[in-house]
This record gives sequence, C-alpha cells and structure tokens, in this order.
Amino acid sequence: MASEAVTPRADRRLHRARRATLLSLATGVWASVLLPAVGLTREPSAGRVVLGAVGILVFAATQTAVLYAAVTPWLAQRWRRRAQLGLVVVAALTVPLVAPVAAGVWPTWAWIGASLVGMAPLLVRLPGALAVTAGTLLVSAAVAWWTGGSIGRSLAVTGGIGVGVAAVNWFQVWFWDLLVEARQGQAAQARLAAAEERLRFARDVHDLLGHSLTVIALKAELAARLAPVDPERAGREAAEVQRLAASALTEVRESVHGYRAVDLGEQLAAVADVLRSCGVRCTVPHRVDLPQPAATELAAVLREAGTNVLRHSRAQWCRIHIDRDENGARMTIANDGADDGGPDEHSHGLRGLADRLAAVGGELRVRREDGVFTLEATVPVPS
Repeated sequence: MASEAVTPRADRRLHRARRATLLSLATGVWASVLLPAVGLTREPSAGRVVLGAVGILVFAATQTAVLYAAVTPWLAQRWRRRAQLGLVVVAALTVPLVAPVAAGVWPTWAWIGASLVGMAPLLVRLPGALAVTAGTLLVSAAVAWWTGGSIGRSLAVTGGIGVGVAAVNWFQVWFWDLLVEARQGQAAQARLAAAEERLRFARDVHDLLGHSLTVIALKAELAARLAPVDPERAGREAAEVQRLAASALTEVRESVHGYRAVDLGEQLAAVADVLRSCGVRCTVPHRVDLPQPAATELAAVLREAGTNVLRHSRAQWCRIHIDRDENGARMTIANDGADDGGPDEHSHGLRGLADRLAAVGGELRVRREDGVFTLEATVPVPS
C-alpha cells in the first residue's frame, strides 16, 4: 500500500509523522503478542512453552519488519518482498510451534490468525486480502479441530478480532500514504514553479536577443557584400554591427544580474507561492511602493533568501516585511529554520549579496536568535 516513490529523508515533518505511524503500528503488533502468550501460562509442558514462545516472538518480529517496510517509501522493493515472504513462512511455521500450546484450553493460534488477518491489507489488495482472510479462517478452524478446542471460539477470535485489527492497520497506513503523496505534490509544485520561472527568463532573453541578433546578422551580411565594392560603407555597417552587439550584450547582462526593471510585488507573490507550495507558511506585505533601483536590489535579496529557506532549512514559517523611511528601504526576512544548519553571513550567496548591496550604499545583516534566522537588507532611496 505504501507509496514506492522516494521521499527525501530530511523532511522533518514527514519524518515525525512516519515515526508516529510506526510507533502506533508497532504498539498494536506487540500488544497482540500478549494474547497468544496467555496460552504459554496455561501450558503444562515446558517443551511446548519454549517452542510456542519462539514461534510467537519470531512472528512478532517479522510483523514488525513488514510494518516498517509499509511506511518506508525509500526502501528497495526487494527488501519489501523479502519481509512479506518472511511473514508468510513464519506464519506457516507457527502452526506446529504455537497451535499445540494450551490445546483445548486457550485458542493460542487463533490470536496468531487474527494478527495475520490484520496484516493482510498491508500485503495485498482487497481481493487478495479477502483470500488471505478466508484461508486463515480455514486454518484456524482446522487447528481448533486438531487440538480439541472450540471451532466457533477460534473463528470468532480470528475473524472478529482480525477484521478489527485490519481496519486499524489499513487506516493508519492509508493516512501515511496520503501524507507522502501530499509532500510529493508540494515538491512537484515547487519544481513546476522553478520551471515556469526558467521559461519566463528564457522568453525574456529571447525577446532581448531575437531582434538584435537578426539585425546584426543582416548587417554583417551586408558589410561582407559591400567590402569589395564600397569599403567606406562596409566600414560603417561593421561599426553598426559592433554597436548593436555591444548593446545586446549590455541588455543580457542587465537581465542576468537583475538590473532590468522588476516588479517587487510580483516577486514577493512568486516567492510566497513557492514557499507555500512546499509547506512553509509565508506572510508578505500587501503593498510595495519603492523606486525601481531599490526594488531591483531588494528583489535580488528576496530571491536568494527564498532559495535559502528551501535549500538550507526545514522552516515551517517565513515572514517578509518591508518598510521605508528617510534614510532608505529595509527588507526583513525571518524564518524558524535557524536550528537546521542553514547558511550564515559567510555563505557564498549571502556574501555576494552583501557585496552587491555595499556597491550601491546598502547593507546586509544576518542573525540567529531563539531558533529564528533573520536576514535584513537596507538600500538607499533617492529623495
């Protein structure tokens, strides 16, 4: 039932949910050991007690392995199959080991059968689970007849208790699968947002260069044709090609480095959407009114800070605030990922931002307090 897709193991919230699911499932498994173990206390033969105890403990151990595989999506499929095959083999061995324990006094193996029925939804789909349930009920009735126990009582334990355990186990693993799929969906949304941003940038570069390169190609061809017949005009055309190439290069550099006009409000909305798609609660200012030079510099800071939140921390919330006074504009970005070993003021990206802001008279400051990572950028605003 569990998803086969690989989920990043560094996902803090998903790991907490996985641990809780494992603990709940394992608690049910090991609690079920107590009921067949009651038969050990009612068995007068020491040899049967030892064999029964071995059978019960090995069965519980293989159950635990199957449950672990069910909520471990990054586990290789071969290990999952081995765990399931091991449970089938051990379940068969419990018949000669456990069934004779407290024969006719306590339905010892019927409780093992109930656990098998409870595990069926984790091993196979519904038709297979029904077949496993029917087969287990048959074995339980046969064991009761063989040991002189009550067939009705054994069927009631194996069927009634087993179906209840199956419902609980199925619900817990189904809920875990939903969590895995939700996190994978969030990751897919983040990748889609990044892909859309790359496409947008590609369109911008195409718009910048398409016309310029077409004109350059035509003028270069014209200069080549004129060179033998009109060197003076060919020289002028070559000079124009040089000017156009220099202009295109400047435009590309401005686009790559973010010096072209940017809408800081749109950048805030885009970063907030990406963070929210990855499960980070994000609050941003509703209105941004800054001159273009200041907005461009703060947009660069915003992109780097958003990338750091996604790459270097497992933050659950992020707050972005922008204010302006007579001395300049200040952007403050805080998140609760300071305890996850994220970037500091010496990281390559932040050092590059600090140098960039310093070149225009701004400043970048970073601090960590009480598990909160705060980045503060200030830029001058012309009066």
